Amino acid sequence: MQRARVLRSNMTRAESILWSRLRSRKTGGYKFRRQQPILDYITDFYCDELRFIIEVDGEIHSEKEKSDLKRDNTFKINGYYILHLSNLEVETNLNAAINTIISFINKILSPSQGDNRGSKR
Repeated sequence: MQRARVLRSNMTRAESILWSRLRSRKTGGYKFRRQQPILDYITDFYCDELRFIIEVDGEIHSEKEKSDLKRDNTFKINGYYILHLSNLEVETNLNAAINTIISFINKILSPSQGDNRGSKR
């Protein structure tokens, strides 16, 4: 998809920082793709093996709009797990953001933890 290709070459600062830690299976051994088209949307980062989407949100997303809620719900009802991180969180404390991602992956893998799809942490 052309739009995804354009977004990959114009990532935000926070997306670039996080990508440096997600690429090449550096986080938990899982392969992530950036700016991945899924359904009618383009996600920031996606792990196909886990059906796990990571969205890095700027200030514009601080108050969820109806379109964002619809998007998250569409993913959730289609069996995807979603984690939202803020630009500030990634830019100021990358290690904590990575730990949050790893914890979320562990919850996905642990059926006793319940359903974590659509989590905000």
